[in-house]
Amino acid sequence: MTTPATPESADAQQKPQLSNMWQRIISGVIGAVLLLGSIWYSGWTFGLFFGLVQARMLWEFYRMMKELNYKPAAIIGGAVSLLIFAVAFIVNAAGQYTNGYTIYPPLVAAPITGGFESGSLATTETLRIMGLVPVLVKLAAAIILLLPIILIIREMFWWPREKQPFSPFPNVGVALLGLFYVTLPMSGLNVLAFTAGGYDYRRIFGLLFMVWAADTGAYAAGKTFGKHKLALSISPGKTWEGWVGGTLLTLAVGWALGYLIPEMPLVTRLVAALVVAVFGVLGDLAESMLKRSVGVKDSGRIMPGHGGLLDRFDAFLFVVPVLVVLQLLFGA
Repeated sequence: MTTPATPESADAQQKPQLSNMWQRIISGVIGAVLLLGSIWYSGWTFGLFFGLVQARMLWEFYRMMKELNYKPAAIIGGAVSLLIFAVAFIVNAAGQYTNGYTIYPPLVAAPITGGFESGSLATTETLRIMGLVPVLVKLAAAIILLLPIILIIREMFWWPREKQPFSPFPNVGVALLGLFYVTLPMSGLNVLAFTAGGYDYRRIFGLLFMVWAADTGAYAAGKTFGKHKLALSISPGKTWEGWVGGTLLTLAVGWALGYLIPEMPLVTRLVAALVVAVFGVLGDLAESMLKRSVGVKDSGRIMPGHGGLLDRFDAFLFVVPVLVVLQLLFGA
């Protein structure tokens, strides 16, 4: 026979829940301030923030792979990821030209709203004079070409490993996969952030607002109307009704972004919204599949109550590459 809970014991059970709730709120507010503030303040703070974010995301990916007994070269991969992001940042910021066209043609011509021409440490012209861009591009290309060799030599040095009966080559594959899965997509943010007019924080704000709208709409519609499972074996909580609700809210935000970025055509904003609605949920499902295969709930614990950064930016890993490809193909 169980003893009825006293008011004191009930209060004691509620305190951890309240504490976790406040942890989630506080960490969420701090994270949002850092995120939005770094994007808004300048191109430099944008690059620094997302460069560190993608490096942390890559570390979380490697850490989960270690749970499956893989031994990826996390330090080498992290260093290469920072180099790739830095090159993408500087190339786009410097506005280098090839055959009369920018390497990454802008989706729209946006006015300069902060960044290198606005209280920054260096101007575009200075970067060109220094010759920093071609040097970094050549350095990055050389390292990327040699990276598989470097990783294989590392495995030769450590092989055979204890508690890893399989071939050492999967370690090389996992290390390279992390760069393709995390670093390259996140580096694509630089393509979206810089236009012919310079750094434009509004474009990244717009992307964030649409991703948040997709999540919020899907959660609300799924809770209210959700019946048909979207991917039961991967994420049991997601429903087709939730996805429809998220898509509708994302399209509405895409339309409303006309007030924030009036020079961006409506068609461009709605296409971007559809990309977010479709590929955002695919990115979410991909990371859920990764976590389920590893047997972990969150990719990390850097944000109390919110998990890891890979949990927070998983949609970006599928959305950004598609937006970049569309920009490269159509540039309008």
